[in-house]
Amino acid sequence: MHIISKKALVAFWLKHKEAKPPLSAWYTVCNKTNFENFAHLKRAFSSVDKVGKFTVFDIGGNKWRLITIVNYSGRKIYVRHVLTHDEYDRDFWKRE
Repeated sequence: MHIISKKALVAFWLKHKEAKPPLSAWYTVCNKTNFENFAHLKRAFSSVDKVGKFTVFDIGGNKWRLITIVNYSGRKIYVRHVLTHDEYDRDFWKRE
């Protein structure tokens, strides 16, 4: 999958150093795998959920949330937000 964009991940892990290893691991898996559908994605990431139009990944043992939009046919993952658990709970990201 083509991930748009890694820049958001890097910006987050520069603020939250402990987030770098799990975000890097997520990036590596997604970058090397062409997911066919949500079920295929769920097999790779058991802690992923659909929330409206978004695909939400629990990162780092539920410490952070990675909010994405996945276009399976176009083989793209759009990173919308990388959030702490508190930021995620505020629900502002759902209004996009």
